[in-house]
Amino acid sequence: MRTEEHEHVIDVADLRRAYQGGFEAVRGITFQVGPGEVFALLGTNGAGKTSTVEMLEGLAPASGGRVRVLGHDPYRERAAVRPRMGVMLQEGGFPSELTVAETARMWAGCTSGAQPPQEALALVGLERRGKVRVKQLSGGERRRLDLALALLGTPEVLFLDEPTTGLDAEARRNTWELVRSLRDTGTTVLLTTHYLEEAEDLADRLAVLHEGRIASAGTPAEVTASQPSRISFELPEGYALDDLPPLAELGVIGHETAGRVVHLRSHVLQQSATRLLTWAEGAGIELHGLDVRSASLEEAFLGIAREASGATVQEVAA
Repeated sequence: MRTEEHEHVIDVADLRRAYQGGFEAVRGITFQVGPGEVFALLGTNGAGKTSTVEMLEGLAPASGGRVRVLGHDPYRERAAVRPRMGVMLQEGGFPSELTVAETARMWAGCTSGAQPPQEALALVGLERRGKVRVKQLSGGERRRLDLALALLGTPEVLFLDEPTTGLDAEARRNTWELVRSLRDTGTTVLLTTHYLEEAEDLADRLAVLHEGRIASAGTPAEVTASQPSRISFELPEGYALDDLPPLAELGVIGHETAGRVVHLRSHVLQQSATRLLTWAEGAGIELHGLDVRSASLEEAFLGIAREASGATVQEVAA
């Protein structure tokens, strides 16, 4: 079977992973990833990302629920899935005495339908480092080697676990461009990352895990829209917060002040900003330091984590 025969390249339903002693790291999550889509799994340490990815990669069995990759159970039908899958782990663990070229050739010998190793190295900018021993590579170069080896088999589905950790800004951007090009040629990518800018830039959709459950999911825009936008400005001399129109009329759901600087939070940013500026124009005043912006993915991520933690506390208290 080829990828195009499946509506979902990755199909997860009520997936669970429990460890000895009863700890449940993944507590019934459901999501799908379509062909040629970049899907990001986000979460703090201990959220369940690694346990989830291990089940998707076929490295561990599910304790409950269902997982399918390319239409197969990746653990029980590993032979059907593994040749069509590329995996970039957080740590490659390659022999340190081998050169980059020797490592790539060794890996190609274990990979079905491998492309020429030099071509894979060129994709990640290591074509001129072939004679260098792995132990002499920088941390960022080792991550690029990890990625090159994951791409050797021209995979239909690619798992990237923290792919740009240790990379400098230029190498990170180059990796992003490579991931986009892979997506554009039909490769499905599942990404875990602690760099929220990376997820916001690359992911078509994402899920935020918290304590083994999905706390929020959708496109980056949909996830960030769940958190309020912000309007900040400095009150003119002679004006106080009470001189503003009633905050409810502005569509404001909360506010903070720091000296003369006011921070407003709103779910209807255009309406709030328009009414505030109309009031300022009518009063003949200028709002210095005016800053109007939607929530970033980082703000949404932190807000979702706080909300999820609060819900957990209430459940426990009940």
